[in-house]
Amino acid sequence: MANPKTKPAGVLPASWYSTPAIYELERRAIFAKHWLLITHELRLAAAGAYAKFTVAGYHFFIVRDKQGELNAFLNVCRHRAFPVVLRDEGVANILACKYHGWSYGLTGKLAKAPRFDTVDGFDKSDYGLFPIHLRVDRRGFVWVTLDAAQEPEVKWEEFFDSVDTQGRLQAFDMKNYRYDHSWDMDGEYNWKTLIDNYNECYHCSVAHPGIAKVTNLESYDVKTTNGFIEHYAESKGEPADAAGNVAPTFLFPNASITMTDRYFYIMRVVPVSESRVSMQYEVYRHADCTDQDFEDLDKFFKQVEAEDKYLCTNAQKNLNAGGYVTGPLHPHREKGVLHFKSLIKRLLVEHGNQEKILGREITPVNRSPDNTDIVEEELFCKDVCSRAGEDYAW
Repeated sequence: MANPKTKPAGVLPASWYSTPAIYELERRAIFAKHWLLITHELRLAAAGAYAKFTVAGYHFFIVRDKQGELNAFLNVCRHRAFPVVLRDEGVANILACKYHGWSYGLTGKLAKAPRFDTVDGFDKSDYGLFPIHLRVDRRGFVWVTLDAAQEPEVKWEEFFDSVDTQGRLQAFDMKNYRYDHSWDMDGEYNWKTLIDNYNECYHCSVAHPGIAKVTNLESYDVKTTNGFIEHYAESKGEPADAAGNVAPTFLFPNASITMTDRYFYIMRVVPVSESRVSMQYEVYRHADCTDQDFEDLDKFFKQVEAEDKYLCTNAQKNLNAGGYVTGPLHPHREKGVLHFKSLIKRLLVEHGNQEKILGREITPVNRSPDNTDIVEEELFCKDVCSRAGEDYAW
């Protein structure tokens, strides 16, 4: 009897794109623990320059201190949890909370806590901002991990070793670029819906006429390496391709960098819930890029992003509705999607199994309280939640 045909591997089930419990597990297993590409150091060039960010509900900011170092902190005052940084970006000499007036230096040390100088046992050195691990790679891109451990569980090199030494990147001299602007766009779909879309160009001939006009789509290919995916395609050449040399790279879990001769941009796909996302873009302009070229390229880029939003919005409607469970993936033209799927599945299953063993959620971003009363109160809350059946539904 002949062996049955092996069916192509499928995309993740629809439930993984629409279930609140999966999203909450992703927050704990991925966004609270893994290294995230955030920005480029060119955006924060001056002393005191800062920018705030949110990823999967976690709020933090990055600031350059007076010694020229970049520091990252949770955006939360150590007093009563009000955000320390309110503006999206700016320049400051001191970071002051607008609730009770606590203020911090650019290195995160508590500088002032009004009227606490007479409180017994209070030591300002105990209440600096919560620091976040930060890394600047060889190309100047800035990464953070929200893992509160002194040594992060996930090593940057495990996922991204050699991402900043790709041979094709040597064609781009970073000192010739400058930060130009940021923009964002909201979407009513799961963050992974857009990441799947980004990591294949199987849809480009149908959905992106502009890309099809300037790109030899038959040459399109991806190279998968641990936590990053290099995208390659041959250009049809000038003048149709005003961007010149183009080198896109996806960076797990939710970002990409597209380098070109005229400009580069960072895309961050920021989950808001299981069915909502914010696409956030930073655009950096090359010194030799003319105003007209930059305007044309920016318009082209935003048109492509709008087309992808249309695709993802309508696909998500059926992912939410029921009926569709999964579909086959092309082993070559969608191998980037397959690689992303394998990472998501492995990390969620591993973290979920650890939580099963311990019988509780593991949230790496959480700081351990050093106050005995608080520890007891936390344990009481967990006990109440457990008895109410709110802790787990494995």
